[in-house]
Amino acid sequence: MKLNRICWIRAVILLTLVYGGKAAALEPNEILVVANQDIAKSMQIAQYYCEQRSVPHTHILALSLGASLKDTMSREDYEKQLAEPIRRRFFTHKLVGKIKCLLIIYGVPFKVGKRGPLKDMEQQREELKKQADNKKKRIEQLERDNRTNSRAYQIAQTELAKLKLAMDRINGNETSASVDSELSMVLFRTYELYRWQPNLLNTKVANPGDGILMVSRLDGPGDGIAKSLVDKAIKAEETGLDGIAYIDSRGITRKDLYGDFDRSLRQLAVVTKTQMNIPVVEEPTAELFTPGSCPRTALYCGWYSLTKYVDAFDFVDGAIGYHIASFEARNLRDPNSSQWCPSMLRDGITATFGPVAEPYLHTFPEPKAFFMKLYEGECLVEAYYHTKPFNSWQLLLIGDPLYRPFGKRSQD
Repeated sequence: MKLNRICWIRAVILLTLVYGGKAAALEPNEILVVANQDIAKSMQIAQYYCEQRSVPHTHILALSLGASLKDTMSREDYEKQLAEPIRRRFFTHKLVGKIKCLLIIYGVPFKVGKRGPLKDMEQQREELKKQADNKKKRIEQLERDNRTNSRAYQIAQTELAKLKLAMDRINGNETSASVDSELSMVLFRTYELYRWQPNLLNTKVANPGDGILMVSRLDGPGDGIAKSLVDKAIKAEETGLDGIAYIDSRGITRKDLYGDFDRSLRQLAVVTKTQMNIPVVEEPTAELFTPGSCPRTALYCGWYSLTKYVDAFDFVDGAIGYHIASFEARNLRDPNSSQWCPSMLRDGITATFGPVAEPYLHTFPEPKAFFMKLYEGECLVEAYYHTKPFNSWQLLLIGDPLYRPFGKRSQD
């Protein structure tokens, strides 16, 4: 079923009106749960979530995505089997402006492959390749002349990098993404599939909203772990998130993006201790927390041990944290993976996020900003979308979207 252009224009106008101002807190009836009807466990978790969180059972969208557990789907299958049915549900059931969040359930793939080369661009691609080859020759000549410190060499390097980016765009490189991040844009009929799109729900954006959907996922290395994320979130809300915050900065003071993120970690430690009265333990050097050194972990944020989880943490129910590094959710469901996302989920964390491929540092939510949103009483998915810079890219959020660890504190 194809929706005509007028429907889409009306939808975008309505979305702008609904989301243009400051959004109210997410409610259970504003969630659409997406499950794989061909996997019994997926449907069971979807039903369980609705029961526990008072989401109407009519808000379950059961899609036929195959009986085998798949991590990745092609672009064609994403559009045909996932994106288009979700759009149909929104417009045939008049959900536009009523549903703000998609909850993706274990059994739905979490990675979508890259698109193919852009059509009718062969001539432009060949011209770019010729220019790139000439730039390479120029760079090689400058290197032979020992002029690598010259302005001419720097300019040639910059121009070559731009040519490579232009060719990558045509060829479809860096167009794969997490399914969840892509689904944030599902109500947009067209947008460029190359690298990332701005997240218009980010509070730093002048006009937040405009059709972006928040997306979270109940998933991990086993259906039992995925289901337990709901129980642990509810328990922490009832009893209070009680434990210690562990912040792992690296002592980086230089004035660049790495310095900014490290400074954010150090600032996070201060506000967690002084404003939230949560005990904080810091690791402020290039070392990491050592195995078994972090009892009663309620909050964790740090870096950097690429795809090599350090089993330092004893996570309490409701624990939230993330590790700033690439590829940490690439094998989300692998029970033997050493990546941080599956490993932390296996060790009992309640909510985390990470990238399924190389994301680049600037695409992560800034640590202090993310946790401050939680401290202010926002729920998990709101804090994530109000601080992450981009959609149609590599990150995905794992956890109960409604989980509000500090909701009671914000009301006191």
